[in-house]
Amino acid sequence: MVKRIVIGLVAVVAGLGVGAGGAWAAWRFLPQYVGGKHAAPRDRGEGEFVPPFQVLAPLVFADGRLTGYTSFEVQIEVDKGESETIGAKLPLLMNAINLRTYRRPLASGPDGLLPALDPFRKLVMEAAAEVYGKDVVRSVAVTRASPG
Repeated sequence: MVKRIVIGLVAVVAGLGVGAGGAWAAWRFLPQYVGGKHAAPRDRGEGEFVPPFQVLAPLVFADGRLTGYTSFEVQIEVDKGESETIGAKLPLLMNAINLRTYRRPLASGPDGLLPALDPFRKLVMEAAAEVYGKDVVRSVAVTRASPG
């Protein structure tokens, strides 16, 4: 009888430990899904797109080999009324993008001549956060990609 009670208590304590460890891991590594600061997107009102601009980027494999160049047409979404102030710093954004593109593998496909759009979008968002500050640029739209 005592043995069953002890085994039951050990099982409850072990279950609590495993559950607490799982909750801690989810909170630590998935904060956007588990009540962190990114849990619920806030309503930011209307947005607008900055006029499109061209970016010439090298297509680089993961091992660092250059396969060619591609031209991207990019539009960034900002809060309503901010497009002129964002447009004034566009040369700084293009510089920040250029400083990142040669280090990021953007080549895809068997011959490396197809650009990977998702990594490029993330690259532009990182550069925009550096130039304009965090949460100023809402999204990035790659409206055209063609061989450079």
